[in-house]
Amino acid sequence: MNKKFVVNIGRQLGSGGREIGEKLAHRLGIDFYDKELINLASEESGLCREFFEKADEKASQGLMGGLFGMRFPFVGDGTIPSMNCLSNDALFKVQSDVIRKLAAEKSCLFVGRCADYILREHPYCANVFISASRADRIERLCKLHSISESAAEDMMDKADKKRSEYYNYYSYKTWGAAATYHLCIDSSALGIEGTIDFVERFVRLKLDL
Repeated sequence: MNKKFVVNIGRQLGSGGREIGEKLAHRLGIDFYDKELINLASEESGLCREFFEKADEKASQGLMGGLFGMRFPFVGDGTIPSMNCLSNDALFKVQSDVIRKLAAEKSCLFVGRCADYILREHPYCANVFISASRADRIERLCKLHSISESAAEDMMDKADKKRSEYYNYYSYKTWGAAATYHLCIDSSALGIEGTIDFVERFVRLKLDL
């Protein structure tokens, strides 16, 4: 069946969510988007990439506060009208428009950024949340970033707080709660490859691929 579909993955930091998403997208033969959305949103809006990096998965607040003053560093002639404060909400809207545009054009897999909520009206979507045990997450972060266990714990706790606040603010749902997604899975139970196998089977069954 030749239909456009989307897979949206939420994840705890250190759970392997990005790796799982990237490999799953490859298996399904669809495009993968995570940090790539920052570049696309910058290109689409004409705004500097730095705006989107600062706001990435952060709930609404005064974003630029004195960092750039009141003049915005546009790449070219921006498509966003001049405003006194470029908020996270405005940047979220730009990124949301990019996600909707991509999903309308082709089958995609998105990691984070409230894509499951943004694409809630999409007729063919599978929303998955990846978690892992605290010990496994710490071990993974230590290896990835060459940091101590205490630094990994701090990084993990801050990321969980940031992601949950962002998701809960924009979606009005609860980040990581089973009722929010079609499937929640602990990658510690099956390992990364086993989790990819399981999620792939689930997605193919749900979307009749």
